[in-house]
Amino acid sequence: MTKNDASGLPVIYSTHPLHPRAAAMLDGVARLRIASRLDPAVFVAESRDAEALIIRVPVPPEIFEDAPRLRAAIRHGAGLDMVPMEAAAKAGVLVANVPGVNARTVAEYVFFAAMALLRRFRIINRDLREKGWLEAREHTLHGNELAGKTIGIVGMGDIGRQVAAIATGGFGLKVLANTRRPEGVPPGINIAFRALDDLMAEADIIAICCPLTPETRGMIDAARIRRMKPTAVIVNGARGAIIDDDALVAALRENRIGGAALDVFATQPLPRDHPYFGFDNVVLTPHMAGITEESMERMGTGAAAEAIRVLSGELPHNLRNPEVVPAYRARFPD
Repeated sequence: MTKNDASGLPVIYSTHPLHPRAAAMLDGVARLRIASRLDPAVFVAESRDAEALIIRVPVPPEIFEDAPRLRAAIRHGAGLDMVPMEAAAKAGVLVANVPGVNARTVAEYVFFAAMALLRRFRIINRDLREKGWLEAREHTLHGNELAGKTIGIVGMGDIGRQVAAIATGGFGLKVLANTRRPEGVPPGINIAFRALDDLMAEADIIAICCPLTPETRGMIDAARIRRMKPTAVIVNGARGAIIDDDALVAALRENRIGGAALDVFATQPLPRDHPYFGFDNVVLTPHMAGITEESMERMGTGAAAEAIRVLSGELPHNLRNPEVVPAYRARFPD
């Protein structure tokens, strides 16, 4: 393990503080440096001597330039859209992530959000506080149960599979799934594959669980939203850019769908003047679907473990760019 810091320890640079258990894993192994501000230029300036990055927000490609000690960029979570993969490859930097550790967390959010929409929680909570008991109770007459509903899951990775397991085992929902390959639908659970257009038309609850890729960007567009039932709701705990915001806002304004629960947005933080804030049938949360005390511990300790492996001369367990290994070995022959 190389030593490059005044403390005699290699530097691990993290965009955010880590869970205490994760930080404790690094004691005596590396010096953990936390970003002083969530700003891309700050990330670049403060990480020049780092051997590993731990990433929770998008970082700029420039972070991989003029960083001769940098061995690895480790995603604190699963989604790799926050890591400039081409720039990492060009620099010979390994990229790893911690897949699956918050899948259950996000899956639970899907049902929390769906039930909040179906039971009209937002408007009931507001009117109970502002108008009174009887006014709030009036809204309950138009609430709905999960029982008997059909949930359509877009994406059957770790999160989608957890949503399916909860839907069938916990709520008895009918489950439809869309994935890139029909054979990707997990066996042993009563799930029917559907083409995306058909899923949009049949589901009462649409759960977006796929990663953001060039193919999925803007995938939930105006044409697909028009296929939704007028009572259907959509829950997005994946990535904001998967949904065409203008198309969703238009559908909400025209009362063509039942509502939406959105945890992620194309622009984050969500601007305070965004039209989404004006709808009673929209639940908004600040990219929290995958965040709990438990999941932060799992993600943090997983990322710390990968960093320790790399600093010890090993490859990460969850290496996401294996094609870079020859260039990496040339940079760090030890």
